[in-house]
Amino acid sequence: MTIQVGTDTAKTRRTLSAGAQSVSYYSIAAATEAGLGDFSKLPAALKVVLENMLRFEDDGRTVSTDDVKAFAKWAEQGGKNPIEIAYRPARVLMQDFTGVPAVVDLAAMRDGIKALGGDAQKINPLNPVDLVIDHSVMIDEFGNPRAFQVNVDREYERNMERYQFLKWGQTAFDNFRVVPPGTGICHQVNLEYLSQTVWTDQDQNGEEVAYPDTLVGTDSHTTMVNGAAVLGWGVGGIEAEAAMLGQPISMLIPEVVGFELTGKMMEGTTGTDLVLKVVEMLREKGVVGKFVEFYGDGLDNLPLADRATIGNMAPEYGATCGFFPIDQETLRYLEMTGRDKGRIALVEAYAKANGLWRDADYAPVYTDTLSLDMGTIVPAISGPKRPQDFIALTDAAEAFGKYVRGVREGKDTTPRAEMRWEGEGGAPEPFDIPGDEGHHARGFVHGGQADRSQMHDGSIVIASITSCTNTSNPYVMIGAGLVARKARELGLNRKPWVKTSLAPGSQVVSHYLEAAGLQKDLDAIGFNLVGYGCTTCIGNSGPLEPEISKAINDNDLIATSVLSGNRNFEGRISPDVRANYLASPPLVVAYALVGDMNVDISKESLGQDKNGNDVFLKDIWPSQQEVAELVERTVTRAAFQEKYADVFKGDDKWQAVEVPQQETYDWPPASTYVQNPPYFQNMDPNPGAIEDVRGARVLAMLGDMITTDHISPAGSFKETSPAGKYLVDRQVPPREFNSYGSRRGNHEIMMRGTFANIRIRNEMLDGVEGGYTKGPDGEQTSIYDAAMAWQERGVPLVVIGGEQYGAGSSRDWAAKGTALLGVKAVIAESFERIHRSNLVGMGVIPFEFTGGDSRRSLGLTGDEEVTIEGLADVRPLQEVPATIKMADGSEKQITLRCRIDTEVEIDYIKNGGVLHYVLRNLAQAPVAAE
Repeated sequence: MTIQVGTDTAKTRRTLSAGAQSVSYYSIAAATEAGLGDFSKLPAALKVVLENMLRFEDDGRTVSTDDVKAFAKWAEQGGKNPIEIAYRPARVLMQDFTGVPAVVDLAAMRDGIKALGGDAQKINPLNPVDLVIDHSVMIDEFGNPRAFQVNVDREYERNMERYQFLKWGQTAFDNFRVVPPGTGICHQVNLEYLSQTVWTDQDQNGEEVAYPDTLVGTDSHTTMVNGAAVLGWGVGGIEAEAAMLGQPISMLIPEVVGFELTGKMMEGTTGTDLVLKVVEMLREKGVVGKFVEFYGDGLDNLPLADRATIGNMAPEYGATCGFFPIDQETLRYLEMTGRDKGRIALVEAYAKANGLWRDADYAPVYTDTLSLDMGTIVPAISGPKRPQDFIALTDAAEAFGKYVRGVREGKDTTPRAEMRWEGEGGAPEPFDIPGDEGHHARGFVHGGQADRSQMHDGSIVIASITSCTNTSNPYVMIGAGLVARKARELGLNRKPWVKTSLAPGSQVVSHYLEAAGLQKDLDAIGFNLVGYGCTTCIGNSGPLEPEISKAINDNDLIATSVLSGNRNFEGRISPDVRANYLASPPLVVAYALVGDMNVDISKESLGQDKNGNDVFLKDIWPSQQEVAELVERTVTRAAFQEKYADVFKGDDKWQAVEVPQQETYDWPPASTYVQNPPYFQNMDPNPGAIEDVRGARVLAMLGDMITTDHISPAGSFKETSPAGKYLVDRQVPPREFNSYGSRRGNHEIMMRGTFANIRIRNEMLDGVEGGYTKGPDGEQTSIYDAAMAWQERGVPLVVIGGEQYGAGSSRDWAAKGTALLGVKAVIAESFERIHRSNLVGMGVIPFEFTGGDSRRSLGLTGDEEVTIEGLADVRPLQEVPATIKMADGSEKQITLRCRIDTEVEIDYIKNGGVLHYVLRNLAQAPVAAE
């Protein structure tokens, strides 16, 4: 690949030697010598961004000398100087749920540019793009040796149309690679193989240039790789597509919060316990839109696997990223995971030469700081519905009981519409499911029949070792295997009503679990391999046994799940499960043995051994030394090199997928998975003006922390839903519905799934959950049907929300669906970073209430009309007048802050979105000479 760099490079370009290599690089110290400012006290994370400015300085397009000088002022001003800059990441990472619609957009852009008289070959990624298929495997089969193969076979049956489309994209587009199904999770593959910490490429003059590894990804947990000092974060697919096509990312120089880690983890605690505490602390601190950089002597005791876990959870604590500078541990990890020796030498030399190395003297300026002694960390879980809801393990059973009482007394903040137990004196008595006698509690054997069972609030029906967050960490995975071994030796087993699963983030995990002999122990208690993918963490937990599902729903039980994932939002894990808890893999195993959240596993018996003696958690918990010795022996450089040797090849099934070799995609008209989206059809070659929003009606009025899972769910849906009806009308049986996530290549499905989460609550309706609102006639109807009815009348729509609107996943369909429903503006108290950007990228304007106003203080019901003026000449972050016409005809005048944050976003809105902006520019650009 050739990298385009600035033309005025002499003042900051230097030469670096590392072993036998000699490369050019852009020197931050040289920038100081050239009089551009003192950058010595910048955090390493910000120096990576500064290097990006130096490399593209005076390129005639986006970066000026003033942009470089602004970083020196940032340090002088105590870590604040929020000016707009144009940042160019080196590469893009995708997964298939977000990647399919991105490739759909690129294919549609090829059609669109031809319609505008342009060259289809201009629609090609200019930066390297890797797409890892990891979101599609679902846990249909579990708890037996055939689970993995059955799930893989079913995955291909469900997703062949999507896989054919992605494989076409791999052949049609330059700089685009696909990692096939069954390989691993994109963030773990990125951490273990794709990332390099420091890249080298030739510039336009043929010189080899070294520069920091940077990326953006179409998944919010792209931040995981920051644990290896690779600066990356999640963006929506639309923003990623623009970056692929050479469009710089417009951003403000961020604040950087320093998080000091001191001390050392105590016996009995894990990296998961640490990260759950970090999430709680940073959510309380408030770091939305900021970088967090970890520093302090505690890093000397923190393996890179634990750092990656903390980096992974950045979306959960709200930061753009959680960055760890390069140090000796970074080099050790690169060595262990099989990176080239010369590359490792370059990483060290580059980091030391350009001020990115952390040593005992590392003391940068931060915007703000906080500190944590890792010696104070205790075993913990988080839940039942937010990652930041930290609960010490000793308090878990009591906290769950309090949650249940709140639900039953009608005090839960999100009550179920169908709840039957409000005002009836608490939960129902346990009941029996008919079947064979002989077991005190639940007794399903997968694929068999039920025996005697008692189900109640708190029954754990899912226990899943899942997600790159933790399966990338050999310390907690080996720990889980040792818990299983000790439990097995004592004669303990999972409770048979618990659906257990093991879905590692890469094949390397299976290698070391097998090498340690631990996979047999995990198999023995039901944690058989079910696939290499995200599974339960993204809602692909698969169906529960019919009897279990019926028992939960017929009796309105609060069933629970325990998973080693990163998110536990309502309605995400399973439609049958209301309370979800995040935990370390060893605790997931322990909870599977108990099967009940009401049990205090920190001190109560987990069960009885072969001799009838009580077994406690301490009896099966491994020591840190046991874990460390097995990690040292089984997690090897050779294993990483072997498993990643043919990472793009795939299995026989993938190799058998046949696709046509053609420049544009031949959209199959009958496909229910991939359809040509309407964004670029009949597009005017010239942009328009930003129009005021006049007489808009409210489509939905929502509460605080409405996540992108609420707005655009990824999981299953019923045949009675608008999406289900669409498929039934096209003769697709419900068993073939798959999920919203797998059908993101079809805008017709995704429009119908927007605001359709089963747990979303529209405050326009009284106590109703699900994707419902009032239609033009004032009657309750689906949000999709109401939106279409308003569109027929030519009436624009707005959505009103509370704090942290759009938290969670980076999914672009939360913005795409909003736009396609006819929503012109979203008005909220505050926005999460990625979703705000996605809304702008789709031409939807985000606004924030000002002066203490909110939907509650204004007394809004959703029956109002909203007019927002002054948009024709709006500037970034400008305050504009709005008029709210109440249902009784009275009017309220308020002021809104327009959250178009940068100048280039003004252009995006004028064009109707970022892709329209890019497409028009490419269509008008001259064809480059051969």
